[in-house]
Amino acid sequence: MTYDKHSLGSMTSTVLHGKRLLVTGASGQIASALCKRLAASHQVWGVARFGDQQRRGELAAAGVRTCPVDLADGDLSALPDDIDHVLHLAAYMGSNPDTDYSIDVNAVATGRLLSRYRHVESALVMSTSGVYRAHPDPWHAYAESDPLGDPASPASPAYGVSKVAQEAVAKFCAREFGLPVVIARMNVAYGAGGGVPARHLGLLLAGEPIRLRHDPAPYSPVHEDDIARHAGPLLAAAAVPALVVNFGGDEVVTAQQWCGYLAELAGVEPRFEVTPLPGAQPGSAVDVTRRRLLTGPDRVSWRDGMRRMFEARAPLGGSRRATRL
Repeated sequence: MTYDKHSLGSMTSTVLHGKRLLVTGASGQIASALCKRLAASHQVWGVARFGDQQRRGELAAAGVRTCPVDLADGDLSALPDDIDHVLHLAAYMGSNPDTDYSIDVNAVATGRLLSRYRHVESALVMSTSGVYRAHPDPWHAYAESDPLGDPASPASPAYGVSKVAQEAVAKFCAREFGLPVVIARMNVAYGAGGGVPARHLGLLLAGEPIRLRHDPAPYSPVHEDDIARHAGPLLAAAAVPALVVNFGGDEVVTAQQWCGYLAELAGVEPRFEVTPLPGAQPGSAVDVTRRRLLTGPDRVSWRDGMRRMFEARAPLGGSRRATRL
């Protein structure tokens, strides 16, 4: 099926309200922030193994109903039955190079979950812009139609290929069960809860160098608040066959730019170490035309978002900077 501007526009629906949502990976950076925001207007079930009991307590305090389950090989009968929409964000991003293990956790578990919830109104499956075959131009903005590959990533060597497998499983489930699915290829999510820019901030405050694979290193960062705003329209746009959407922010920003801005807020000088990685994407910006047609524009500009992240994670530095301004 081909998606054009007209057909995508016709899929756009109003923001969802008062729904029963199941969010997997609830102890992780993106899903935790998403759960807390969605719980304000929905009944939210947060699913994870919950090895971190503090995170589970934070979610419960925000009104999230937590459910400890291992999606990879656990018993799924403990999951609630009466669910309207599934947001599947759970993922393994570890350093284990075992591809079979990563596929079991990221792909096969997706099939188990969507089979369990084949009756829901729609499902969002979170993939990654890391599935795209590396383009030599760092400024290339990957479109949903670009070829897929297995970009190199020393920190998570089996992640890319397992997410390609996950997408295939999700597409099969959409067709087999008649289940409306949207596959969202996340770029760089960030905010008070963490993300790549937050890790860079930690290095800046510690006086450590920031290691990058290219200069420049463009991305399409999207703030936690916009992720939560866009979730409803994306669920409403889910389709059979599955719809693939780049989930990045409206602005292309280099890691060098956001680090420079965070360093200015902190009153420090950034240090970079650039080490090219053969087979890796030199840049990771994405074309968000399709997403904007469905969700509308972001509301949080990258500088505003980075400043808010800085103030949340480095409050003393934030207050000193605010006084000077």
